Amino acid sequence: QVQLVESGGGLVQPGGSLRLSCAVSGSFFSFHGMGWYRQAPGKQRELVATINSGGSTNYADSVKGRFTISRDNAKKTAYLQMNSLKPEDTAVYYCNSAIGAFPWGQGTQVTVSS
Repeated sequence: QVQLVESGGGLVQPGGSLRLSCAVSGSFFSFHGMGWYRQAPGKQRELVATINSGGSTNYADSVKGRFTISRDNAKKTAYLQMNSLKPEDTAVYYCNSAIGAFPWGQGTQVTVSS
């Protein structure tokens, strides 16, 4: 059973930065593409960034140029560096496989407000 634990969220002002972490249990981390998702109140969960097993990345247009996804296979951890944060980035952020195949973790709250 794969388990995902997100951390690193918090309250930041517009223009600020946060680095989210996703610790992954199990022994198959390096074989899966990983993704970061977010869900704001009243909205569907959306995929914001992915990284495949070879390190290739993709981003939603809304975060392109501001967010960077990375992974450390030795630590079985995925990261999301978020820069130039905007109020519309406010959401609960989740990690999962790039197709959402694992059980969802608790997520981590990101609030961008002055």
